[in-house]
Amino acid sequence: MTIRDHGDMSQYFQVGDLVLWNPSNRVAALFVRTSEAVTALVGVPTGIRPTRADEYDIELDAFVGFVDALVVQYKSSSHAILRSLLEGFIATALVLVDRAGRDVPSLRDTATLDPRDVSVGSEGIRPLGDPQRLYELADAHAAAMPR
Repeated sequence: MTIRDHGDMSQYFQVGDLVLWNPSNRVAALFVRTSEAVTALVGVPTGIRPTRADEYDIELDAFVGFVDALVVQYKSSSHAILRSLLEGFIATALVLVDRAGRDVPSLRDTATLDPRDVSVGSEGIRPLGDPQRLYELADAHAAAMPR
Protein backbone atom coordinates (compact mmCIF):
# COMPACT_ATOMS: atom_id res chain seq x y z
CA MET A 1 0.00 0.00 0.00
CA THR A 2 1.25 3.48 -0.88
CA ILE A 3 1.40 6.09 1.85
CA ARG A 4 -0.21 9.30 0.68
CA ASP A 5 0.70 12.50 2.47
CA HIS A 6 -1.46 14.98 0.60
CA GLY A 7 -4.00 15.83 3.29
CA ASP A 8 -7.25 17.17 1.90
CA MET A 9 -5.68 18.87 -1.12
CA SER A 10 -6.31 16.23 -3.78
CA GLN A 11 -8.39 13.25 -4.84
CA TYR A 12 -7.40 9.94 -6.38
CA PHE A 13 -9.11 8.33 -9.34
CA GLN A 14 -8.09 4.71 -9.49
CA VAL A 15 -8.84 1.22 -10.73
CA GLY A 16 -8.03 -1.06 -7.82
CA ASP A 17 -4.58 0.02 -6.67
CA LEU A 18 -3.69 1.65 -10.00
CA VAL A 19 -3.81 5.44 -9.62
CA LEU A 20 -4.95 7.04 -12.87
CA TRP A 21 -5.10 10.67 -11.78
CA ASN A 22 -4.58 12.79 -8.69
CA PRO A 23 -6.15 16.23 -9.28
CA SER A 24 -6.91 18.94 -6.76
CA ASN A 25 -10.20 18.68 -4.87
CA ARG A 26 -11.96 21.33 -6.95
CA VAL A 27 -10.91 19.80 -10.26
CA ALA A 28 -11.91 16.32 -9.06
CA ALA A 29 -15.31 17.56 -7.87
CA LEU A 30 -15.95 19.34 -11.18
CA PHE A 31 -14.97 16.23 -13.15
CA VAL A 32 -17.34 14.05 -11.11
CA ARG A 33 -20.20 16.58 -11.30
CA THR A 34 -19.69 16.91 -15.04
CA SER A 35 -19.81 13.13 -15.43
CA GLU A 36 -23.11 13.10 -13.54
CA ALA A 37 -24.49 15.85 -15.78
CA VAL A 38 -23.54 14.25 -19.09
CA THR A 39 -24.68 10.76 -18.11
CA ALA A 40 -28.24 11.97 -18.77
CA LEU A 41 -27.21 12.79 -22.36
CA VAL A 42 -26.25 9.19 -23.13
CA GLY A 43 -28.23 7.21 -20.54
CA VAL A 44 -25.20 5.20 -19.44
CA PRO A 45 -23.81 5.07 -15.86
CA THR A 46 -20.47 6.77 -15.28
CA GLY A 47 -18.65 3.94 -13.51
CA ILE A 48 -17.21 6.49 -11.05
CA ARG A 49 -17.93 6.07 -7.36
CA PRO A 50 -16.45 7.57 -4.21
CA THR A 51 -14.82 5.04 -1.92
CA ARG A 52 -13.14 7.15 0.77
CA ALA A 53 -12.82 10.82 1.57
CA ASP A 54 -10.08 11.29 -1.02
CA GLU A 55 -10.66 8.50 -3.54
CA TYR A 56 -12.88 7.62 -6.46
CA ASP A 57 -12.99 4.08 -7.74
CA ILE A 58 -13.43 3.62 -11.46
CA GLU A 59 -15.31 0.50 -12.45
CA LEU A 60 -13.42 0.16 -15.70
CA ASP A 61 -15.91 -1.65 -17.93
CA ALA A 62 -18.71 0.77 -16.98
CA PHE A 63 -16.44 3.83 -17.35
CA VAL A 64 -15.18 2.75 -20.78
CA GLY A 65 -18.80 2.16 -21.86
CA PHE A 66 -19.74 5.61 -20.58
CA VAL A 67 -16.86 7.33 -22.37
CA ASP A 68 -17.56 5.32 -25.52
CA ALA A 69 -21.21 6.50 -25.49
CA LEU A 70 -20.06 10.11 -25.09
CA VAL A 71 -17.64 9.76 -27.99
CA VAL A 72 -20.44 8.36 -30.16
CA GLN A 73 -22.59 11.37 -29.22
CA TYR A 74 -19.70 13.77 -29.91
CA LYS A 75 -18.82 12.26 -33.28
CA SER A 76 -22.43 12.09 -34.47
CA SER A 77 -23.28 15.70 -33.65
CA SER A 78 -23.07 18.57 -36.10
CA HIS A 79 -23.74 21.02 -33.25
CA ALA A 80 -20.53 22.90 -32.45
CA ILE A 81 -21.72 23.99 -28.99
CA LEU A 82 -22.69 20.48 -27.91
CA ARG A 83 -19.32 19.18 -29.07
CA SER A 84 -17.49 22.02 -27.34
CA LEU A 85 -19.26 21.31 -24.07
CA LEU A 86 -18.26 17.64 -24.28
CA GLU A 87 -14.68 17.98 -25.54
CA GLY A 88 -12.88 18.86 -22.32
CA PHE A 89 -14.59 16.16 -20.32
CA ILE A 90 -14.09 13.50 -22.99
CA ALA A 91 -10.41 14.39 -23.44
CA THR A 92 -9.81 14.04 -19.70
CA ALA A 93 -11.73 10.77 -19.58
CA LEU A 94 -9.74 9.41 -22.53
CA VAL A 95 -6.53 9.92 -20.55
CA LEU A 96 -7.97 7.85 -17.68
CA VAL A 97 -9.06 5.10 -20.07
CA ASP A 98 -5.61 5.05 -21.67
CA ARG A 99 -3.81 4.98 -18.32
CA ALA A 100 -5.94 1.98 -17.37
CA GLY A 101 -4.69 0.19 -20.49
CA ARG A 102 -7.96 0.30 -22.39
CA ASP A 103 -9.25 2.06 -25.48
CA VAL A 104 -12.53 3.53 -26.69
CA PRO A 105 -13.85 1.55 -29.68
CA SER A 106 -16.06 4.31 -31.10
CA LEU A 107 -13.02 6.50 -31.79
CA ARG A 108 -12.31 4.19 -34.75
CA ASP A 109 -15.92 3.81 -35.96
CA THR A 110 -17.53 5.85 -38.70
CA ALA A 111 -20.03 8.35 -37.32
CA THR A 112 -23.53 8.94 -38.59
CA LEU A 113 -25.50 12.11 -38.00
CA ASP A 114 -27.67 12.17 -34.88
CA PRO A 115 -30.75 14.19 -35.89
CA ARG A 116 -31.41 15.40 -32.32
CA ASP A 117 -28.74 18.12 -32.40
CA VAL A 118 -28.36 19.16 -36.01
CA SER A 119 -26.77 22.51 -36.70
CA VAL A 120 -27.28 23.95 -40.16
CA GLY A 121 -25.24 26.81 -41.58
CA SER A 122 -25.27 28.64 -44.90
CA GLU A 123 -23.52 25.66 -46.51
CA GLY A 124 -25.85 23.01 -45.09
CA ILE A 125 -25.38 20.68 -42.14
CA ARG A 126 -22.20 21.47 -40.28
CA PRO A 127 -19.45 18.83 -39.99
CA LEU A 128 -19.65 16.02 -37.45
CA GLY A 129 -17.28 15.70 -34.49
CA ASP A 130 -13.65 14.97 -35.28
CA PRO A 131 -11.99 12.19 -33.27
CA GLN A 132 -8.57 13.62 -34.16
CA ARG A 133 -9.46 16.71 -32.13
CA LEU A 134 -10.24 14.48 -29.15
CA TYR A 135 -6.87 12.73 -29.49
CA GLU A 136 -5.06 16.07 -29.60
CA LEU A 137 -6.92 17.40 -26.56
CA ALA A 138 -6.30 14.16 -24.66
CA ASP A 139 -2.56 14.43 -25.36
CA ALA A 140 -2.56 18.01 -24.06
CA HIS A 141 -4.58 17.03 -20.99
CA ALA A 142 -2.35 14.05 -20.18
CA ALA A 143 0.62 16.37 -19.72
CA ALA A 144 -1.34 18.34 -17.12
CA MET A 145 -2.78 15.36 -15.21
CA PRO A 146 -0.60 14.19 -12.31
CA ARG A 147 -0.86 10.63 -11.06
